[in-house]
Parts: sequence; C-alpha cells; structure tokens
Amino acid sequence: MQRSLTLVLQLVVSLFLTLGLLARAEDKKVDPSGTWKWSFTGQNGQTRETTLKLKLEGEKLTGTVSGRGADTAIESAKLNGDEISFQVTREFNGNKFTSKYTGKISGDTIKGKMEFERNGQAQSRDWEAKREGGKG
Repeated sequence: MQRSLTLVLQLVVSLFLTLGLLARAEDKKVDPSGTWKWSFTGQNGQTRETTLKLKLEGEKLTGTVSGRGADTAIESAKLNGDEISFQVTREFNGNKFTSKYTGKISGDTIKGKMEFERNGQAQSRDWEAKREGGKG
C-alpha cells in the first residue's frame, strides 16, 4: 500500500513539474513586434535599406515593408514558435511581383531567406534583420 502511494505521489509531483515547465515555455513566446532593418545590394550594385514593421496581437501578425519609396502591407504572415513567414506583393510597371520571406527569430535578429522570381527564374537571397531599440 505504501509503495503504491509513493508511486502515485511521484507521478503527481512529476506532472506538476512538467506543467510548470510548459507554462514557463509558453511565457517566453517570441514577440516579433517592432521595427526591423536590413540592407542588401540590388542588381545594379546599389545598397538599399529595408524597414519591416511588425505587430503581433494575440495570434495575428501584421506589418509593412518599406521599399521603392512606399510601404507595402505584408500578406499571409505566420508566426510558429520562433519561425516567421510572410510575403510582400508589389506592382511595378503594371506587373505584380511577390517576395516570400521565411526566417528564424533569435532575440533582436531575424535570419532567413527571401524567395522571388526574376525573368521567369526562381531566385533567393539571405536576409538578416536587426530590431531597432531592442525588445527580446
């Protein structure tokens, strides 16, 4: 009898410890909200700076990306743990261009890939953004 009581007590303690760890993991959810910046070299050799503004409200991620003198809303934005993805559709000379971004958030840095099409060919480039003012 005492042995089974000890076993039950051990199981209950283990369950509470596990639930406590899960609650702490949930508390440390990544919040990408803020202003992120990165630069890249365009096809003409010119360096361009990009600004990404993100806002997380509950489970909904929204934001804008700067470029070519205008801000464009991000689409299909998702945050899964520390993985982020979104896309940006811009229009230039009557043609629509979509860039798909994926990345991993670590503190005040996002590192990932941007995929797009140029002249009918799939292209990709790495991107690394830093959060202004810090948050994480």
